[in-house]
Amino acid sequence: MQEYIIDVSKIEELQTISNVNELNTIFERAKSTIVNGEKVLLVRKSNGSLQKFDEFSTLEELADYKKTVYKYL
Repeated sequence: MQEYIIDVSKIEELQTISNVNELNTIFERAKSTIVNGEKVLLVRKSNGSLQKFDEFSTLEELADYKKTVYKYL
């Protein structure tokens, strides 16, 4: 398995439209990635390229980010 990349602009879009099902899918894939020993990268598009600004390697870190995301729904 390889690193899982989450584009935060996609997360923000899903928050705006309250698409909990898609958010759940993203977080399940992220959880699976961490369980299999890989990292989850948070990126944002800037000038046509993806800029990494954070990464998670533990389920606790992912759970904290997930709480932050769902707090704004």
